[in-house]
Amino acid sequence: MSSQEMVLVNKAELHQLIKNKVMKAGLPEDHAQEVANHLSYADSRGVHSHGAVRVEYYSERIAKGGSNAKPNFSFRKTGPCTGIYEGDNAVGMVVAKNGMLEAIKMAKENGIGFVGMRELGHCGTLSYFLRMATDENMIAMSMCQSDPMVVPYGSAEPYFGTNPIGFAAPSAGGSPIIFDMATTVGAWGKILDARAKNNPIPDTWAVDREGRPTTNPFDVGGLLAIAGPKGYGLMMMVDILCGSLLGVPFGKHVSSMYADLSAGRELGQIHLVINPEYFTSLHTFKNNMHSMVDELHNLRPALGFDKVLIPGESSEKKAKDYERNGIPIVKEIYDYLVSADIHYNRYEGKSAFASDTLD
Repeated sequence: MSSQEMVLVNKAELHQLIKNKVMKAGLPEDHAQEVANHLSYADSRGVHSHGAVRVEYYSERIAKGGSNAKPNFSFRKTGPCTGIYEGDNAVGMVVAKNGMLEAIKMAKENGIGFVGMRELGHCGTLSYFLRMATDENMIAMSMCQSDPMVVPYGSAEPYFGTNPIGFAAPSAGGSPIIFDMATTVGAWGKILDARAKNNPIPDTWAVDREGRPTTNPFDVGGLLAIAGPKGYGLMMMVDILCGSLLGVPFGKHVSSMYADLSAGRELGQIHLVINPEYFTSLHTFKNNMHSMVDELHNLRPALGFDKVLIPGESSEKKAKDYERNGIPIVKEIYDYLVSADIHYNRYEGKSAFASDTLD
């Protein structure tokens, strides 16, 4: 495999190109604005697995009606600190943002805000929503379902999704602590990014359809959980909280990203927001976070490392570098973004791994 040619773009240009494309596919401007906010945020921080690489897929789903461009949103409080946000199968970024706003509001009023979001599409990277909470001096956790493409520990076939978990806390040091991970060794989006760049993947990320480790991103037939049975347990936890708890499909019954692009995904997601002032003073909490970060930075680094970093710090550094030098986008993706084409009909009818044969 050889790496693809890259194009450097600034964030404002990338944002406008993404917005134009999903509007042309059929999204109203306010929804398109949010999709562009989110995907350009991901690319601008080096999370290319959740950036422009996704635009063609989103555009095909929007154009075919699988992302509801005219949803009827509703929010119902089920208690002082809990509620359900009905997403009506709109694009996930819009639903997840609205759900986070409701969770923040409840946490400000009552100390805790727990919102379940039902029937939404793929929401993108969790750190985007977690940062919304830390901007309001809140602690937050977020989890969501995804396609059943992970081989559980001891299994020969997929059952759960990559089911990511995110956590964030504000700090007196300026940048928040943000932890955002898939419960698999490598997120599916990273494999899509490797495909786009024609790069190999580590042999610890996935297996082929025969259950053998593979370095070819096009041969993936099952993803591997982090730390074996521990990752398996975590992805089960996420699925219970985001699926069964919310009354939406669970496990292997979760819809495939690619099978039918005219149908809604009906995914589930949760946000949990905690107001530190209900437990200690905000000043004390944020200063303690700042002290923790300083102490971690001052630990003696292991051989081969320059410094101990905190979760989210690498993406902060990447964002500053890209702001100065431009965001690298695969040329094929950039050429699509600047083209007049909405999509190339490349995704519908594929398996969970975007291969030509449905499982």
